[in-house]
Amino acid sequence: MTATLNGDRGRAARPDGGAPGYDVRRTLPLRVEVVRQWRRRRTLVAFAILLVLPWVLVAAFKLGGDPEPDGFPSLVDVATASAMNFALFALFVSTGFLLVVAVALFCGDTVASEAGWSSLRYLLAAPVPRARLLRQKLIVALGYAAVAVLVLPLMSLLAGTVAFGWGEVELPTGGEVAVGTALGRMGIIIGYALVSQLVVAALAFLLSVTTDSPLGAVGGAVGLVIVSNILDAVTALGSWRDFLPTHWMYSWMDALQPQIQWTGMAKGAAISVAYAAILFALAFRRFRSRDVVS
Repeated sequence: MTATLNGDRGRAARPDGGAPGYDVRRTLPLRVEVVRQWRRRRTLVAFAILLVLPWVLVAAFKLGGDPEPDGFPSLVDVATASAMNFALFALFVSTGFLLVVAVALFCGDTVASEAGWSSLRYLLAAPVPRARLLRQKLIVALGYAAVAVLVLPLMSLLAGTVAFGWGEVELPTGGEVAVGTALGRMGIIIGYALVSQLVVAALAFLLSVTTDSPLGAVGGAVGLVIVSNILDAVTALGSWRDFLPTHWMYSWMDALQPQIQWTGMAKGAAISVAYAAILFALAFRRFRSRDVVS
């Protein structure tokens, strides 16, 4: 009988002191977090806006007619030339604000909303280790943010094809780019757009683990981007503007040159990744020592 009791005790005990059957790798699976975030109303509303916007722009062009050049070459002058032109125009008008809001929404709301609902402490009591909880939420948030950035140009291509047809890309400065080459450059442009939004995602995520207010986290990230844009307009700052996270946000337009110019995109990607790495590290450090009471 003693041997039996010892055997039961051996099966119940774990070297790390955890409960029988507990496996940290099974806590808060990604698929669970993906479904939880997908069922959120803000997710559906955000994607609905991104999917509808290209059709709103198409309707605006159809009602207003072809754009009239104002003397300064821009993407709006050739927006109706082809589906690719229209997709580039939609990305151009969305990069500075709409995509920023979408990325900030997914990354800034993910942890702060749990704290706002007083459910964050229950997740940690599951028990989900803090580092794992934050990692799982970050992966899902970045995934949704990436899909948001991808959805807009892809839907714009569809809307542009229906409204303006498929054809070569007309450059604002003159000349054309073949469809095959243009598709490759579109991939470069979308990839750079994803990388340039990393700093927004990281800033929103840091604010999300700092505050219990989702609106504060999202609004704070968007507000700091707006401030960065204002400072970028101050030419007196000179070369200091190169270190602003939004200074290189539109560098993807260098891919529309007859010969791609990589310098701006390389600098922009380096700045964005560097800021993002620092901000993500601060977020994990802040959450590790945070007193979670909600």
